[in-house]
Amino acid sequence: MPESCRIYVTRPIPEAARNLLREACPAVAANDHDRALTRDELLRNLDGFDGVITFLTDCIDAEVIERAAGLRVIANCAVGFDNIDIAAAARRGVIVTNTPEVLTDATADLAWALLMAVARRIVEADRFVRAGKFQGWSPGLMLGSDLAGKALAVIGAGRVGSAFARRSKGFGMCLLYVDDRPNEALEREVGAQRLDLDTAISQADFISLHLPLTPDTRHLINAQRLAAMKPTAYLINTSRGAVVDEAALVRALRERRIAGAALDVYENEPRLAAGLAELDNVVLAPHIGSATTETRARMIPVRRLRHAGGGERVRRHAGPGASRHRQPRGAGEPAIGAAATAGVRGGGAEAHRPLPHRQFDRRVGAECRISLADCQARRRVV
Repeated sequence: MPESCRIYVTRPIPEAARNLLREACPAVAANDHDRALTRDELLRNLDGFDGVITFLTDCIDAEVIERAAGLRVIANCAVGFDNIDIAAAARRGVIVTNTPEVLTDATADLAWALLMAVARRIVEADRFVRAGKFQGWSPGLMLGSDLAGKALAVIGAGRVGSAFARRSKGFGMCLLYVDDRPNEALEREVGAQRLDLDTAISQADFISLHLPLTPDTRHLINAQRLAAMKPTAYLINTSRGAVVDEAALVRALRERRIAGAALDVYENEPRLAAGLAELDNVVLAPHIGSATTETRARMIPVRRLRHAGGGERVRRHAGPGASRHRQPRGAGEPAIGAAATAGVRGGGAEAHRPLPHRQFDRRVGAECRISLADCQARRRVV
């Protein structure tokens, strides 16, 4: 952007990140209250700025974009951008960018933290000790689930899903994945097996969701699919809350039709579905997938603002037509943007296509007490 540019930041950011912004564009203004702006504040505050740095709590719809006279760049500090009306931005010639590469490891790590917390009842055990209920070791106290030899299903094998999946190798798990195209790197590196969604759900001991929110993925995990899970299975969601029918999940957990769940995202954040907070078989985190000091600092898109404002093409832009500029896919990476899915995909702004329906041996994963190599050898296509 030119030196005279003006940037608005919709939430407080670390001072170091603000200083970096000032180096690129001296005129930086920000919402200094640690809360999302109201709609009236968004409509009023963005007027006259060349660029805005937004977060998932900001609803940047067509009216906001039309009212923001002079706006040239919307830089969303997230992988997804379902909070932005991309079509409205395109009509105005406003570039939209996201941060797909930055938070991969932090989010994958958090998903594993949630998986282990719910499998070994860490949060429940912590409350138990703090309440003074611990009276000494007991053979039946706080029994959880093993990880070794269990079947882990990764739904959406994009950047975060692939990073999460690779971490399973150290736990000796049998890895299943669902994506609308093969992830050969994941299959080669950890012996992953690609299944259709319903087969993976029925076989898995642990299911981890790594999907953007689109019309196809809203309530992808519904009452029917929750009922298809094993009664000993766990669901982990660090993607988007509305991928899961939260009310149906509450019923499944309350009735012990699944063993547990661990969530970092919610259907109507920050509100929870009625009854969710009272359950002892769910771990609840406050949307902290990218919440490390290092990651949050890297999420401030100084380079993207500079390049986009100067008229340069931004490689990972989130606008319509991103699929027409498709980059070679790396190890498990989706296409440009890490946004819309094609059926079930861990990112990629491409036209929707149906889920794959290649069927694999249902025994694999259902009774997976074998090595990953052995598990891979037993696979057969039906």
